Amino acid sequence: MQRIALVSILFCLICSAPFAQQTTIPRDTTYTVYQSLLKVRKVYPDAVPALPVLPEGIAAERNIAYAVLDSTAWGPRTLHLDLFHPRKPGLYPAVVMVHGGGWRSGDRSMQHPLAMQLAANGYITATVEYQLSLEAAYPAAVHNIKAAIRWLRANAGRYGIDTSRIAISGCSAGGQLAALVGATNGIAKFEGSMGNNQHSSAVQAVIDIDGVVDFLAPASLNLARKPDAADISWFGGTFVQKPEVWKDASPIFWVGKGTVPYLFINSGLPRFHAGQNEMVGILNQHGIYHQVHTFDVKVHPFWLFHPWFTPTVEYMVDFLGRTLKKKE
Repeated sequence: MQRIALVSILFCLICSAPFAQQTTIPRDTTYTVYQSLLKVRKVYPDAVPALPVLPEGIAAERNIAYAVLDSTAWGPRTLHLDLFHPRKPGLYPAVVMVHGGGWRSGDRSMQHPLAMQLAANGYITATVEYQLSLEAAYPAAVHNIKAAIRWLRANAGRYGIDTSRIAISGCSAGGQLAALVGATNGIAKFEGSMGNNQHSSAVQAVIDIDGVVDFLAPASLNLARKPDAADISWFGGTFVQKPEVWKDASPIFWVGKGTVPYLFINSGLPRFHAGQNEMVGILNQHGIYHQVHTFDVKVHPFWLFHPWFTPTVEYMVDFLGRTLKKKE
């Protein structure tokens, strides 16, 4: 009897092993500051990473839960953000900040240097975690980020956030997400149901740093892709297989007369801002304020490194100062 019981226990453990593994979310760690630095220094040997040094007068609160997902393919899931804010009491505008990594890799800590410097200029900044493509396909990340914005409004009194002055910024894939979140203000199908739905997820300004705004533009659609390309993996299929999804995720198709101001900061690699010229044309048509700045360098993650980090911060601060001015 003991042998039978032991065999039964072993059988159960063996059979349950694959299911236990499913509770671990797969991670892609190919996009890091260090890996990017190795690539950048092949062309620009003097590039230096921007360090996350907390400025004087700025407080940091990390690993704040902003949404709890009770049911996912990987079990219960909590999403977090890191908050940086001036220690001096007051009412401040806020900026939600979205990291890049091809919707598959990267993490919110890569936004910390930018977030800290914006905080030093009078903003409350929140770097957000979102579900990457190995965990959840489009549009989960959009729903995550809009939930983070709603969380900020729900907790505005605690942190001194002016809910009428919230912007979003993002880099690379994060830039695309920021552009899409901003372009879809008030459109119900992009909201999701991840908490605080009594609050608005609308933003008042958008900063897109080297992020695609039109997946159907030639600079994007004509790229040669492997079957596991970042966008194919995120959308769950090629353009031929899922054209409606590729269009749905393109911010340009949601831009209209009610669109908020945009700042575009570009590298010298056109494929990372595919569709931007056409989107600027639409913004011009509707008289919507925007800025475009381009670093003429063949470096995609320029915002992570000096000598490009400081002017990137300066462009962001200037734009936010113009668009989130406090109404007297």
